[in-house]
Amino acid sequence: MLRAMDSAVSGLRAHQQKLDVIGHNIANVNTVGYKSQSYTFKDTMYQSSTSSTAGTTTSGGVNAAQYGYGSLMGTISVDMAASTPTYVGGFAATIDGEGFFIVNTDPRKNLDIKGDAANDESPLKTNDFLFSRVGNFKIDSRGYIVDGNGNFVYGFLCEDNSAAAPVIGELVALRVPSEVDGTKLDFSGDALEAKNVKINKAGNIEVTVTDKNGDSKTVTLGTVAIATFQNQEGLTKDGSNYYTATMSDNSGAASAAGPGSNRATLMPGYLEASNVDMAVEFSEMIMAERGFQANSKIITVSDEILSDLINMKR
Repeated sequence: MLRAMDSAVSGLRAHQQKLDVIGHNIANVNTVGYKSQSYTFKDTMYQSSTSSTAGTTTSGGVNAAQYGYGSLMGTISVDMAASTPTYVGGFAATIDGEGFFIVNTDPRKNLDIKGDAANDESPLKTNDFLFSRVGNFKIDSRGYIVDGNGNFVYGFLCEDNSAAAPVIGELVALRVPSEVDGTKLDFSGDALEAKNVKINKAGNIEVTVTDKNGDSKTVTLGTVAIATFQNQEGLTKDGSNYYTATMSDNSGAASAAGPGSNRATLMPGYLEASNVDMAVEFSEMIMAERGFQANSKIITVSDEILSDLINMKR
């Protein structure tokens, strides 16, 4: 088979993959917290017809003569640049700067990571935590702070929290305490009413709870934790606006602390919009389409050459 046809087939595959990435970006142009991806090409293997040789006293040097076999996917990278915050109101927040909210499907995975001094990779990267830029919060029927997908939001308890034995520096699933000023709060039915939930720039969450006797109390639940990574581009997208991290990935050292502690603050009432640039995506789409067409033409020409060879036999 002609080398040109091999090259064209690989070129078609590589350009199709680029169009797949572009299509995914455009599909998520209105997905909150979405980070766009970019695709690059790399050339593939070569066959050497003539090797490169150095010159001698009796002959000149010769450069290598090589036949290439097309292109392959080079990289698919994620643009982690922050996008425009969009005001939605209510119990929501976006991160103004780098970092991620920490969530888990299991509210029992508490970690003693010493707050600001948390530089050990293993606690955050070995306990099935998920990381998200989308702070769309609510309180569930058991008093837990959860995100839009029902996963439990993690943070740090405050000194003035009414919950029993608060541990500063311990990363826990945030929850309305079961007891306020000695009064037991019932989460099993309608005895507990939680309202006026607020979160400030420092990540502190306050909620007004009313017990079955009609007594109200404003409770500070704790501070939402922000996770940062040495290389956030090394995180793996997991769908539903989540990222995952493992000990073997390229995200580097991980740490968790409250907002404002030498890191990002929060913007209450806002959600981060997608950072997809439609102008860039459409221009890239046109270039990828033209590249696909050109490779298709190479296959057509190669087929005509093979057809001519067969007709010569006749």
